[in-house]
Amino acid sequence: MADAVAEPADAPAAVRHAEEVMGTVFSFDVRGGDPRAVRQALGAAVAGLHRADALFSTYREDSEVSRLARGELTVARCAPEVTEVLGLAAEAERVSDGWFSTRYQGSVDPTGIVKGWAAERAARLLAAVDGVCGVSVNGGGDVQMLGAPEPQRPWRVGIADPLRPGGLAAVISAAGAEELSVATSGTAERGAHIVDPRTGRPAVTDLVSVTVVGPRLTWVDCWATAAFAMGSRAGLAWLESLPDVEALLITAGDEVRCTGGLATRLG
Repeated sequence: MADAVAEPADAPAAVRHAEEVMGTVFSFDVRGGDPRAVRQALGAAVAGLHRADALFSTYREDSEVSRLARGELTVARCAPEVTEVLGLAAEAERVSDGWFSTRYQGSVDPTGIVKGWAAERAARLLAAVDGVCGVSVNGGGDVQMLGAPEPQRPWRVGIADPLRPGGLAAVISAAGAEELSVATSGTAERGAHIVDPRTGRPAVTDLVSVTVVGPRLTWVDCWATAAFAMGSRAGLAWLESLPDVEALLITAGDEVRCTGGLATRLG
């Protein structure tokens, strides 16, 4: 564990919080602004995460997604958030040529997009507080960063090495970016949980992890999932074709592949 480092005397005020929700832990780091106003907004952000869980959880029989899957609700009668997320998921499916999908075995399951969408929405709510200069929201390892924690010091995110527990494969820097997000899909922590939409079964792939970097966590979370299912060759080629996206792919044979512009984000 790294030693704690004291904040510089002139550093913006920091408000931090961790919340267990949606089957994982969301960590918040907010810099600047009136701490009372930040904590009020933080309460709203956390409430939004719990509402998302209540709406979208496939483990809760009373969630709108579960009721939708059972035919007890129509999309038109669902909460606006459900309509929004399903619309975003449809766009992700279109862009990925079906490699990202929320439709498995006849049911609707937007799990693959909800966490990134919810974390990004929470981060933007906090960034709107007057005086806030930087926000980082980490939802189970997928991170949305806005602004910067201090002048001349960007947000940085370490990417876990899936083949060397406790090691880092790379460090991503948000230097020069007003918004940057990082999402990783892989088998290191959760096993073969990524589904091939064509078969409905776990994806057969030469990859152990895909990390995607881009402005919005909603999208990079989807792109990491889709690219993992594609495999290293097709996944890398597809990620190279997307605007404002960089990626790091690691194969089971310990081969590292990356997009051409990733080097500009390392540090």
